[in-house]
Amino acid sequence: MYYKRLIDKYLSEWTSRSVHKPILLRGARQVGKSTAVRHLGEQFESYVEINLEREPQYKTAFLPDLNVHRIISEISALAQKRIEPGRTLLFIDEIQECPEAIMSLRFFKEDMPSLHVMAAGSLLEFALTELPTFGVGRIHSVFMYPMTFDEFLLANGESLLLEARNAASPSAPLPVALHEKLIALLRTYILVGGMPECVAQWVATHDYLACQEIQDDILVSYEDDFPKYRKRVDTTLLRHTLRSAAEQATRKFVYAQVGDYKTAEVKRALDLLILAGLLIPVTHTSANGLPLGSGADTSYRKIIPLDCALTLRLLNMTMPDSSSLITHILTAPAADLVNKGAMAELVARLELLHYQSPHLRHEMFYWTRQTKNSLAEIDYLTVQDMHVLPIEVKAGTQGGMKSLWIFMREKHLAEAVRCSLENFGSFEYIDKDDNNAVRHVRICPLYAISSLL
Repeated sequence: MYYKRLIDKYLSEWTSRSVHKPILLRGARQVGKSTAVRHLGEQFESYVEINLEREPQYKTAFLPDLNVHRIISEISALAQKRIEPGRTLLFIDEIQECPEAIMSLRFFKEDMPSLHVMAAGSLLEFALTELPTFGVGRIHSVFMYPMTFDEFLLANGESLLLEARNAASPSAPLPVALHEKLIALLRTYILVGGMPECVAQWVATHDYLACQEIQDDILVSYEDDFPKYRKRVDTTLLRHTLRSAAEQATRKFVYAQVGDYKTAEVKRALDLLILAGLLIPVTHTSANGLPLGSGADTSYRKIIPLDCALTLRLLNMTMPDSSSLITHILTAPAADLVNKGAMAELVARLELLHYQSPHLRHEMFYWTRQTKNSLAEIDYLTVQDMHVLPIEVKAGTQGGMKSLWIFMREKHLAEAVRCSLENFGSFEYIDKDDNNAVRHVRICPLYAISSLL
C-alpha cells in the first residue's frame, strides 16, 4: 500500500509542465525515493524503471557517448518496452553506479525535452562530488526526507483529525480531546519515526518491537554502506561519530566526545555522514541580519540524526538500558516530556526542516550567547516576511522564556513562536527593559509545526 507523501504534489506538478528538466531525487537511503517515483509512474501511459546496481547491463547504454536518442533506443531494446516522449516516465534508479548516466541527464533537456526522466540513488552525493561537471541549469534536484508527522497521521487514517488540527488557531484552539489525541500520536511518532518501512509496520501491527527490528536493520544497512564511501575513512570512526551525534543531538557537537581520534579525523567523518544525509547540521548564527547564513559560525554546530526513532535506536547502542527513555516518552506528563525529553527538541528541528520546499537543500540555524552570568540560547531561527523569527521549544505558560526575551530585545524583534505540547494560543509580553516594547508570542503545538511553514 502506498502512503501519501508531501513530495507527491511537487512531482505531479513537474509532470504537467510543458518544459521540464530531468529530476534527480536526492536523500538518504530508505526514505522512500523509489516508491514515490513508482507511484508517480501510475499517472503515465507507460513506466520504465531500470536499476543500474541490480541490472548492470544497462550501463552499456551510457558508455559509448551521451547521445540521448541512442541511449533511449538501447534502453528500450534492453527493457523490451517502448519509451515515448510525453507518454512514458523513465526512472533510472541507483544512478550513482554509472557516472556517465548522471552526466547524460543534462542532455535530455536539450535533445529530448518532452521525455519525463527521473533518477535517484543511494550514496548519490558522493558520486556527484567526483564528477568533473554536473548539468547546472539543466537538471532539477529534489530533496526527500523521512515521513513527517502529518504524513504519519495520514498513513494511520487520521485525515479528519489532521483537518481539525489545520483548522485550529490561537484564537480557536482544539477541543481538549483532540489535543490529547494528537499528543498521544506524537509520542507514537517519536518511537516509530518516519522511515516508510517502519510506518508501514506500525500501521499493520501496532508493535513497537517489530518497528525497532526494522530500525535496527536500517542502521545496519547504513553502516554496511560505510566501506562504499569513496574516501579513506575508518569505518569504526564513522560508527562512533554517528552514535556520538545521537548522544549530543541537542547540544554543541564536541569532537573529543567521539573517542580517541584527532579532531581532523572526526571532522572528516562527520562531513561524510552529513554528505550521506544521515546527519544534519544546525549552525550557530549571530542573526544580525539576512540572510542568516551571513552570520553563521560553522565551528559551532549541533548535529542531529535524520530521524527521531533512529536516534533512539542509536542511543540504545550506546546506553546500557534505553527502556527508561522509551517509558518516559510514552508516559511522562506533556510538560515533562518537553522540558526533560531532548527528543522533543529533536522532533521540532526535523519537522521544521522536512516541511520546507524540497527544491533546495535548506540550512538550519540556532543562536546562542555565552557571556558571564548571561547564558542564552534560541533553539531555531527562520525567516518570515523578511524578518528573523525565533522559535523556542518550551513547556508551560510561565517562566523559561528568558533566552527568548534577551534575543528579541537584542535583535529588536516583535514576533516569536513557542513550540510546546500546549494547545494553540498566544500571549504578549511588555518588555519594561526596552521602553515597554510589546513582544507577541504565538504558541504552536509540536504536533502542528507544519502550520509555521
